This record gives sequence, C-alpha cells and structure tokens, in this order.
Amino acid sequence: MKKKGLGGELLAELFGTFVLLLLGDGVVANVGLAPRVASNGYDWNTIAFGWAFAVVIAVYVAGGVTGAHINPAVTIAMAVKRDFPWSKVIPYILVQIVGAFLGAFAVYLIYRDGLVAAGMPNVWCTGPGSTFGNAAWGAAGAEAVGSYSLLTASIAEFFGTMVLLWGVLAAFDDKNWGVQTKANLGALLVGFTVLAVGLSLGGPSGYSINPARDLGPRIFGALVGTKGLFDGLYWLIPPFLVPAISGAIGVYFYDWFITPFLPE
Repeated sequence: MKKKGLGGELLAELFGTFVLLLLGDGVVANVGLAPRVASNGYDWNTIAFGWAFAVVIAVYVAGGVTGAHINPAVTIAMAVKRDFPWSKVIPYILVQIVGAFLGAFAVYLIYRDGLVAAGMPNVWCTGPGSTFGNAAWGAAGAEAVGSYSLLTASIAEFFGTMVLLWGVLAAFDDKNWGVQTKANLGALLVGFTVLAVGLSLGGPSGYSINPARDLGPRIFGALVGTKGLFDGLYWLIPPFLVPAISGAIGVYFYDWFITPFLPE
C-alpha cells in the first residue's frame, strides 16, 4: 500500500477544509439570503446545525489520511501536546487557509446572484459585519444583535476553542468514554461539540474557533467586494490569534484534569 507522504496529507487537509467552508459558509449564505421561505424561517439555529454537519462531513472526508485537523488550532495543539511533528505545522496551516479560501469561492459561485443583489454581504467570516440586518432575520432580529467588545469576543473565542479541543480529545480517547476508532463515530461527536459551542458560546464573536476558517474566506470576501472585513484589528485577534493559542491551552487542561485519572 502506497504511503501517503506529506503531499497526500496536505491535499487531504486542503480538501477537507474546502468541504468545511463549502457547507459552513453555504449555510450562512442560505440563511442570510433566505431564498426558499420567509426570513423568519431561518435563524441562528440553522447556522449552528449547518456548521456542525459541515464539520462532520469534512472530518469524515479527510479523517482517514490526517485525522482531519482542518483547523490550525487543532494542528498547533497536536504539535504542542500530542507529538505531531512541528515541521508539518506551517504547511498544514497554509493549505487549511487555501482550502478555506477555495470553499468560500465555491459558495460565491453558488450564491452569486443573491449576494450581488444583496450588495455582497459578509457570509464569509465572523465578527463585525457578519450579520445581515433585515436581510437575514428581519428588523427585529437586526435590533437584537447587540454589540460586543474586542475583549469579550476574544474571551468567547478562548473558551469556545478550548471546548472544541476538549470534545476532540475526548471523542478519540479510548481510555475515556470516547468512541472506538473502528466505530467511525468520532466525527459525529466533534460535530456535536461544534454545535454546542455555536448554540452556547457563539454569540459574542460568531465562533470562529478556527483561524483558517475565518482568514481564508475573509481574504476572499475582501477580494469580491465585501466591505469592512479588515477594518481595525478585530480580524487578527479574536478569530485568528486567540484560537491558535487557546487550542493548545485546552489540551493542557484536559491532560491536567482528565488524563491522569483515566483507567490504564
């Protein structure tokens, strides 16, 4: 059987992240443009469930090759505390960003007519400008959005990314109650973790919890004319730097509070 090699791993990470963004940004566009039913037929729950299943499919697609990091926060965390080679970290992150960019491009092709008609709203990334106002949930929804500070959004991303890593670690930890690898159900538990983060912690920042998921589509969105995506420093801190750091911290917490007390 042919060894996959680094090239095969990078292609799998690129393709897995592409699938993640194709479905993830796809559900945001679908909700925001509401093409099938009245705007009140779509809401935050639709987005949260859509992103959760996007993660499930993406993990199943790439999992057999790389374990489906599809997220620099996971890649960095695995290098910090799980013996993933540091030499692969930068290549993994780069292809994850490229895959996310290409996934956003595919969403653009699918929803182009609606996006152009709506003035190219931000369906690409999290944070300021990522809501549609009355295009998504109607006037009442727009008024209920509220605003959060850079610090609050960063705190939300910090805890959200740690919860993501706890879910990933527990799902594949055979010493814990994780699913046995041969059962192939780990991806579902990761998806449920993303759903829980979205429903419970996603409000202040839009729950990037994945630097590539945010930066790749953000670059694409700016190229096609979505305004305000790189205003200020928001784009750099809550959706990019915080998840990159907090994922690794999350692994330490798991190993401090759970790993030493699991059965041999």
